[in-house]
Amino acid sequence: MALWDMLKSAIGLKETPASIVIAIDGPAASGKGTIARRLAEVLGFDYLDTGVLYRAVGWTVLQHGRSPSIVFEATRVAETLKLASIDETVLRSDEVADAASKVAAIPEVRTALLDHQRHFAKNPPRGRGAVIDGRDIGTVVIPDAHVKIFVTARDEVRAHRRYLDLRPDNPDLREGQVLSELRARDRRDMERATAPLKPAGDAILLETSELDIDSAVAAALAIVERTLRQKKSAPGLQAMASGVGRPNEIQKQA
Repeated sequence: MALWDMLKSAIGLKETPASIVIAIDGPAASGKGTIARRLAEVLGFDYLDTGVLYRAVGWTVLQHGRSPSIVFEATRVAETLKLASIDETVLRSDEVADAASKVAAIPEVRTALLDHQRHFAKNPPRGRGAVIDGRDIGTVVIPDAHVKIFVTARDEVRAHRRYLDLRPDNPDLREGQVLSELRARDRRDMERATAPLKPAGDAILLETSELDIDSAVAAALAIVERTLRQKKSAPGLQAMASGVGRPNEIQKQA
């Protein structure tokens, strides 16, 4: 029996697995993507990285030789996007991340991609629950998500993580440059008029500056359990998820 099946049975939830949506938001390099992916694996849920959608739009606009700030161009790409035809390995550069942040500030682009995200939440490919990460999942995309987590970390910590990811392909890169670009992206994301980056009012904050990935995933699992247990009691998720962090870490960091 999968971890989610055990938890659902223990809590006595009436909802089917496919009705459970976990929204994970946060700024760049906070760890939200890795946490969301691991959480989905452990629970047996489907995972959607919405950032990939915006990166794909930004990358495609750049491939057309156009500016990602041009509303018509970015919107046209978003409306006709076929993600399956794009090699995701080309979407991880800082240039593409910057383009993604710019197209994400365009309301028409967000509207074009909104239906795709909501359809995924309601119809997970494998017919189970969904874990979706982004910057406005709990506030705009799925405001009624069962669990909302806002993942964050100190600017310097996030910049260092990003620097370590990018340096192998760019040995001349300086960490200060990464920090400056990260803060500029944060400002764009938080100050945009449509769907700005911010925690949902009922989101639970997960600070990852001092956590390794196993501890962060364990903390996220504890949040999921605690949130769902508001309905009915359930045995500890930590005991069922052996190997994903230590129980004392879960209680301390959650």
